[in-house]
Amino acid sequence: MTKESWSLKLFQREQRSLFGEILDWMLTPLLLLWPISLALTWLVAQGIADKPFDRALVYNVQALAQLVSVGPGSRVQFNLPLPASEILRADDADLVYYQVLGVKGEYLSGEKELPLPAADEPVAPGEVRMRDDELRGLEVRVAYTWVKLPVPGALPALVQVAETREKRKVLATEIIKGVMLPQFVTLPLAVLLVWMALVRGIKPLSQLEERIRARKPDDLSPLDEKTVPLEVAPLVSSVNDLLTRLKESIATQKRFLADAAHQLKTPLAGLRMQADLALREGSSEEDLKHSLKQIGRSSVRATHTVNQLLALARAEAGGAALSRVPCDMARLTMDVVQDSVPRALEKRIDLGYDGATPGATGVMLSGNPTLLKELVRNLVDNAINYTPSTEERPGVITARVLTDPFGQVLVLQVEDNGPGIPEAERELVFQPFYRVLGTNVDGSGLGLPIVLEIAQQHGATVSVDEAHPGQNPPGACFSVRFAAGGLVASGA
Repeated sequence: MTKESWSLKLFQREQRSLFGEILDWMLTPLLLLWPISLALTWLVAQGIADKPFDRALVYNVQALAQLVSVGPGSRVQFNLPLPASEILRADDADLVYYQVLGVKGEYLSGEKELPLPAADEPVAPGEVRMRDDELRGLEVRVAYTWVKLPVPGALPALVQVAETREKRKVLATEIIKGVMLPQFVTLPLAVLLVWMALVRGIKPLSQLEERIRARKPDDLSPLDEKTVPLEVAPLVSSVNDLLTRLKESIATQKRFLADAAHQLKTPLAGLRMQADLALREGSSEEDLKHSLKQIGRSSVRATHTVNQLLALARAEAGGAALSRVPCDMARLTMDVVQDSVPRALEKRIDLGYDGATPGATGVMLSGNPTLLKELVRNLVDNAINYTPSTEERPGVITARVLTDPFGQVLVLQVEDNGPGIPEAERELVFQPFYRVLGTNVDGSGLGLPIVLEIAQQHGATVSVDEAHPGQNPPGACFSVRFAAGGLVASGA
């Protein structure tokens, strides 16, 4: 057996059945209560069986007590007529014993071995009491009473009548049979009814499963919550929420792929056209150089677009795939600024850093250094791309890392003196492949979406405002605000 098949069998064993679990929880108490009910019924039946026979014992002991008298010389006598003696012993099922003791505890008549009441039991003349006892290894039920006699200073005489418990056991057994035998029929019937009720109760789940299985792969419409029981409605609502998010994700992926294909098609078409021009017969050396130059520009543009697509995909998976460590945002920002200085000099742009120094209080952030560096680089590249520089008005770009030790907030800003972004387009610029009209800047349109994705992975928000309100051009200032939850103490 392979490891995969063994894992599958183990999973199948551990997988629980909702139907079986509900059935167990319903039948287990029923089956446990049945023997408890049997025991309680037996105790109740014994109490019921004792009552009529106890009354007979009380009658017998009272009858015998009337036969105790005081003779000549204050001598206690007990005269039992023969018919009365025969009546006491006329029971075929049980044995009946009696005992009579005088005022001094002397034996007068009956069974000498019959046990006496407890020595510490208070004497109550005329009151008949009952107790369970044992005689010659047999369980007996005893009725006894004390008889007050007209003998000065004498104790009451004791009269006891005992009977074995056979008739009582037979009656209790009959009561048990009358009560429990019907339960042997009703219990399986109850189990059957519970099983049928469960089958009917979970039928909506089976119907829901059939409707889901019958759906086409591209059908992501919500399930009807009104056709399922109230208890299943939250599950259906959660599934509908998942289907909605899945539908939005698929639509986003389709739109992203279509835009990516469109963006890659332009440089690839340029490559093909320039290659065709270079291969034409009669092309001059200058035409060939021009074509090769255009081929180089198109390949750089295609490479940049592919790299940005990879960066965006890496940012989308960054929260789960990449580890987080304490990062010095001031150090990361300064490193990106230093790396971007040559490109800024080519465009005669003054690029600099202004803000907190590395290692200062509040600049440490728990995050992924690769993604955070990508975030800063895209903001700086975006500013370089959209900031014109002339002799009359040189381009100026400033990156800042600002800290608020009291509010526990860390802010990254990249500010330029370019044309700025109209207020109506400030949210649109974070959509993939969107570029502000009228700029004529060669780019992929993925830099700011990458910034937004990385910021969200780190629990931050991104906003854009005018850098110099009231001036023309107003410039743009991108701010990334990191919440207190992601900050760590310096030196951690």
